[in-house]
Amino acid sequence: MTGITTTLPVEILFAAGRRPVDLNNLFVADSASAALVQEAERAGFPASCCAWIKGIYGAVRRRGVGEVIGVVEGDCSDTGALLEILRAEGVPVREFGFPRARDAASLEGEMRRLAAGLGTDLDAAEAWKRRLDPIRELGAAIDAAPGASGRVRFESLLALTDFLGDPEACRRRLETTLAGLPREAAPGLRLAVAGVPTILTDLWETLERGGAQAVLHEVPRQFALLPSIGRGLVDAYLAYNYPYDLGGRLDDLRGEIGRRGCVGVIHCVQSFCHRQLHDRLLRERCGVPVLTVEADRPGRVDERTRTRIEAFLERLGSGREQDRARP
Repeated sequence: MTGITTTLPVEILFAAGRRPVDLNNLFVADSASAALVQEAERAGFPASCCAWIKGIYGAVRRRGVGEVIGVVEGDCSDTGALLEILRAEGVPVREFGFPRARDAASLEGEMRRLAAGLGTDLDAAEAWKRRLDPIRELGAAIDAAPGASGRVRFESLLALTDFLGDPEACRRRLETTLAGLPREAAPGLRLAVAGVPTILTDLWETLERGGAQAVLHEVPRQFALLPSIGRGLVDAYLAYNYPYDLGGRLDDLRGEIGRRGCVGVIHCVQSFCHRQLHDRLLRERCGVPVLTVEADRPGRVDERTRTRIEAFLERLGSGREQDRARP
């Protein structure tokens, strides 16, 4: 089992005969996810460190992950330190980076370096890209389905970060999910959820109880590489917005908000994460009202946040009623 700290060219891992597992998914899917954070703190991680980094560490140690590939450029600024700690504790680690220059030659060089280190090449990885894209198309169909709930969309997209370590099992799961979806959309305000995937376990249900549906998951959609289905390997990961500047993310987000008819955005930010600095620009430029929701550790939506969400949804609903009343 090869752990990955975020989305990276997983095709290279499959080509090398590895079984990838997204450590973020391993962390939050654990029934004792909060205990994984505490385990990292007992090992010396500070309270002011992001819970995702601590949860990933706890998942690696508890689940006996054999090796870890960390994205040290284009993702969390603490990943490099995490890899140093794991290396010191005897876990084999490798590094991958999305070059800041965002040019094809630099990215291809990084891919070739990773492939060579794992004993494969980009031709084999390209073949895997063609093999995995039909499974991504199932995820795209779920993402576009009117009857999909926010949680179903979210979990289906995140399954595509590592294909559950078994592409055929992932295919069967998504086919079953797609076949079981209601045909009609649930009523309610249509919302986009932007920013890091939430660590809150019941955000989707909280929105639905307030009369809203999350119909766009900005970052999971990028993690799943849905906009790059059918592209070659280098081009696909060059078009992947998350590791690069905020401008590309905002262009994509605004386009999807318009296409899906979203009337507001929930911007999820993680405590102690450098990406919180993007909040002001996102609020100014995405074109619809934004509510920023910050979370620290895994758990349910707290009462203060629930009240803020309810007030936001009430304001959005009132705005729609006023629009209908205008001649």
